Amino acid sequence: MMENFKRKLERFDLERKLSLWREKFIFRGRLIFGPDAKSLIITLLLIIVPVIIFCTNVARNLLGETSGNIAGYAILMVTVVFTIYVLLLLLLTSARDPGIVPRNLHPPTEEMCYDSSASIDVGRQTPTPRLPPTKEVIVNGVPVRVKYCITCQLYRPPRCSHCSVCDNCVERFDHHCPWVGQCIGMRNYRAFFLFISSSTILCIFIFGMSALNIKFLTNDYGTVWKAIKESPLSVVLMVYCFIFLWFVGGLTCFHLYLIGTNQTTYETFRYRGVERPQVYDRGCLNNFREVFCSKIKPSRNNFHAYVQENERGFTRGMNSEGYIGNLDGNRREKVEDDREIGGDLLKISQRREAEDA
Repeated sequence: MMENFKRKLERFDLERKLSLWREKFIFRGRLIFGPDAKSLIITLLLIIVPVIIFCTNVARNLLGETSGNIAGYAILMVTVVFTIYVLLLLLLTSARDPGIVPRNLHPPTEEMCYDSSASIDVGRQTPTPRLPPTKEVIVNGVPVRVKYCITCQLYRPPRCSHCSVCDNCVERFDHHCPWVGQCIGMRNYRAFFLFISSSTILCIFIFGMSALNIKFLTNDYGTVWKAIKESPLSVVLMVYCFIFLWFVGGLTCFHLYLIGTNQTTYETFRYRGVERPQVYDRGCLNNFREVFCSKIKPSRNNFHAYVQENERGFTRGMNSEGYIGNLDGNRREKVEDDREIGGDLLKISQRREAEDA
């Protein structure tokens, strides 16, 4: 009986822990989506609908044109298999922890320093503790300045940035992609690049096969205009793929440049026009190896684990957005109580001095 009650309590704590995040969790934290995960519906429709139109119209006509030839079936199979591959990459990009840095329960006390100026409170001098807004760390023999994140109460690792949409610090933060509804960071950048590059190839393939269909119909009907009238959806698909090819193709080329120089989208636009040393650039070949051949680091978070004892007080002390910890609230209450008690003692001593006089 007590075991069942304990399990229910742990499950409740787990659900409470996950509810404090902006992210959307599925399968008890095993899949994590961004706060704008609804945009995935649009992305899925932009991929699936053109493929369905292609398979039911263009590919079927190509099967008739290549009757008795395996090429028609090969076109259909390649389209279906490659579309599934693109959708799988989309899932790996949007449903994986991008590299979220866990928040601290309290500020790092070992980094605290004290102002030289002291404030006088109830006849006592109390130095004011504060955290330096930045500190220097050494990366590849070069000093790099990292910032303190007030929300996460930690000094961000190098190349880490706080996403205003997800409200998390993300390692090797590249950007927040609204099309996948997730931050792009250290743990899902490879899947993101493979997704956009594979989408580019899929656009080129459908564009080429639609143009081939128009060519076959032109040979059958004699003119291009009759071929277009016979299969207007082929032209629609060609225009659609041409437009989106500029988007995903341009994005692929841009990220090829970023990978070759070991930069992120955030760093490129954040430090545009600023001369700074390329600390992370290890050469084009090694940069590509780092992205595609290195092992993906395990997540720092265990979202499907039960809440630990030292986390329960912290989660109960959070507000609906999960920003304020219980420790800070207790500390503020204690300071206010001390001030009230000190003020009362000061009034009592002043009253007694007046009575003695």
